[in-house]
Amino acid sequence: MTTSFDAHSTAAQVLSGVDLSGRTAVVTGGYSGIGREAALALATAGAYVIVPARRPEVARQALRDGRIDIRPMDLADLASVEKIAGEILADRPAVDIVIGSAAVMACPETRVGPGWEAQFAINHLGHYALVAHLWPALKAAEAARVVMVASGRSPEDRLRWDDIHFTQGYDKWAAYGQSKLATVLFAHHLDKLGVRAFSASPGWVLSPLQRHLARTEMIEAGWIDAEGEPAPGLFRSAAQGAATPVWAATSPAAEPFGGSYCRDCAATETYATDGPEGERLWDLSAELTGLDPRQSTTR
Repeated sequence: MTTSFDAHSTAAQVLSGVDLSGRTAVVTGGYSGIGREAALALATAGAYVIVPARRPEVARQALRDGRIDIRPMDLADLASVEKIAGEILADRPAVDIVIGSAAVMACPETRVGPGWEAQFAINHLGHYALVAHLWPALKAAEAARVVMVASGRSPEDRLRWDDIHFTQGYDKWAAYGQSKLATVLFAHHLDKLGVRAFSASPGWVLSPLQRHLARTEMIEAGWIDAEGEPAPGLFRSAAQGAATPVWAATSPAAEPFGGSYCRDCAATETYATDGPEGERLWDLSAELTGLDPRQSTTR
């Protein structure tokens, strides 16, 4: 069995020879881009894979795999998140893996729920609520892992605590960056609370995540040329992008590095700021959603 992986590895290679029979995995965004590749790789390795989907019919067309259980869910609708979590808890005694891959990137200003900024709500708060509701099943698993798909980061990154929902001037890229930093901090603090968790950068992948970007914007950024061809060497395939999240979710080599930010199938350095920022984010998320698995019951 291959034991070392890098930026060129695929999710299928990470799981080559791995038997996940009897394991239950939940993969949000599991019918598109890197989420789809992660879901298929986990199912091929024997896991029972649940893909919550905002568009179930589209998911069925994209997956066409009888091993994958597709169920309706919209991360922007916390009632929807609670409903699917209840269904999962009713028929799966334990959940071994959660990969939070669903995301929206650089979208026009959009408000969801009680006026929440959509990228923060979908990329972070919806996943926070899903994990909070699945808490009993995660704790019931022998060695559960939660992996949040992140983006790039630096030690200077901070949340916009004074205006987390961008009510005073919306910047689509700042909002996206904040939402992805939130996934890193969420995973860091979740691990401290007793559920092994990681954040994982997939690298640069062209996928439906870029659906809100105009071609001219991507050309100006140097991502693609005038003919729409990607810049040489910049992007990975979706299968390669899925490798690090799958590695963090399954590899024994990742186990000692809980709470870490991972890239290229390896844990990287952690930052001293993650601890207090992660706890503050958890408290805010609990306040906004009314859910806090640290307590015996939800508020």
